[in-house]
Amino acid sequence: MQEGDWVTLAVIGGVFVFLGLIALFWGWYEEKKIFAHLAEQHDLREFTLKHVESPQPGALKLGGWLGIVLGVALGIAALIVGLVG
Repeated sequence: MQEGDWVTLAVIGGVFVFLGLIALFWGWYEEKKIFAHLAEQHDLREFTLKHVESPQPGALKLGGWLGIVLGVALGIAALIVGLVG
């Protein structure tokens, strides 16, 4: 590999970690918003008749964790390439 390749890996890894954290916090926010809406309902039946289940918060949190793991893996690869190369 060329001399600056480890920097590219480190930057891409950092971007993945950053975007993963954004997705994770966004998923937590959306989940909290759904539960707050549920808590405002006077009757659970009223909520279940109108509410359509959204997988968005879980998908955002899962995608966030995957982005963080991928970013950390790229950071470790950058460290290894930087030390070896």
